[in-house]
Amino acid sequence: MAMSDLGKALIGMGVFVVLIGALLLGAAKLNLPLGRLPGDFTWRSKSGNSSFFFPLATCVLVSILLTVLFWIIGAIRK
Repeated sequence: MAMSDLGKALIGMGVFVVLIGALLLGAAKLNLPLGRLPGDFTWRSKSGNSSFFFPLATCVLVSILLTVLFWIIGAIRK
């Protein structure tokens, strides 16, 4: 792999990260309940010193959306 190919790959990944960040900021402004869906688990200790959060439903939803998105991109590229 040439250095120019590596540079292009890093720029592409950077653009992807920026787009994901922009989508998350937009989701926050639209008050979408990502992270607060039914199936997102939160556990807090009785003393309040520790907590654990696992967004299971949000992970499944994001996975389905990304699968559909990449499937559409793959179908268009053929």
